[in-house]
Amino acid sequence: MNSNNDKLKGLVNDAVGSLKEGVGKASGNEDMELEGSIQKTKGQVQKLSGAVKDTINKGMDLLRSKSKK
Repeated sequence: MNSNNDKLKGLVNDAVGSLKEGVGKASGNEDMELEGSIQKTKGQVQKLSGAVKDTINKGMDLLRSKSKK
């Protein structure tokens, strides 16, 4: 499970989404604001997915190390 890909994609989508949301809000473009909000949320979910994968991998590593004893 590659958590780093999820985290990186999440960071990019979160940042780009925030930018689009801000530009849309400032310019009165509701479609862009909504698109940015959706992309930002997607990024947050991707970052969370990466964190969950990290936790699973750490748990699996711990189980492997205990089973070798």
